Amino acid sequence: MTRDPRWLSARSLLRPDARAGRLSAALVGIPTFESSLSPRSATSTPLAIRAALERFATFSWPDEIDLADVVDVVDYGDVEQPDGVSGRARVRAHLAHVDPRCGLLIALGGDNSMTFAAMSALAGDALGTWGLITLDAHLDLRDGESNGSPVRQLLEAGLDGSRVVQAGLADFSNSAPYAQDARTAGITIVPRCEMRDQPIGVAVAHALEVAGAGDRPIYVDIDLDVADRAVVPGCPAAAPGGLSADEVRQAARLFARDPRVRAIDVTEIDVDRDSDDQRTVRLAALLVLEVLAGYVGRNP
Repeated sequence: MTRDPRWLSARSLLRPDARAGRLSAALVGIPTFESSLSPRSATSTPLAIRAALERFATFSWPDEIDLADVVDVVDYGDVEQPDGVSGRARVRAHLAHVDPRCGLLIALGGDNSMTFAAMSALAGDALGTWGLITLDAHLDLRDGESNGSPVRQLLEAGLDGSRVVQAGLADFSNSAPYAQDARTAGITIVPRCEMRDQPIGVAVAHALEVAGAGDRPIYVDIDLDVADRAVVPGCPAAAPGGLSADEVRQAARLFARDPRVRAIDVTEIDVDRDSDDQRTVRLAALLVLEVLAGYVGRNP
């Protein structure tokens, strides 16, 4: 791309450390892939998203702010070999080095198995006092250990099902037995069909109210296969009829505005399946920027 000193690339927000007196967020890549139910490449999605940030600027129209003026993003790189039991240990060790001045963690997958690794690492022994919101086409309650099981694994590790909200669930993409498991666990289910006739902000507000009850910290998982397959060809399990790109972007910004939200992840992109115009990766990069804009909005 051509260089223009008056057009600042969003990639310039990434820094090696936090500066004193500046609002800061943390960025980390957790490129899990080995346990995916859909065969996928080992190509690093986090690296691709960082590269895609180069295509976007730092100025936000809705807020009339330049992110470069108000927030630093400390880039902690990618966790090496994050899959499996030993990989989860590496995730915990990696996140332990995040500067406490970073008030929000943005985690880039990887398949959805990284959600269990990242949330359990952040919450530690206090997992039962956290809330979880998933924006996802799937329940992720499958048996075994895969990208189809992180919510079940978190419940088994102590997460309170009554403080879990799963929104955007696609029709004909989940099974009756797992749906019953969700009901039994006390999970709040918001299927895609219930979101069609209301603004995305209504679903977001409800999810935050349930997951964050009692002022508990919240982890948000944005599995991009919640979006319509036309806008996320790089998501192997996405189906036609999902959320629009704009709805996912709005949701990301609104989630990040809530001070109870401590971490937001973006998962389930296979770079090597993406279209030639990189629409999936570019949407993920925009989600990072929407999250940052929301985060700045909670800290005026």
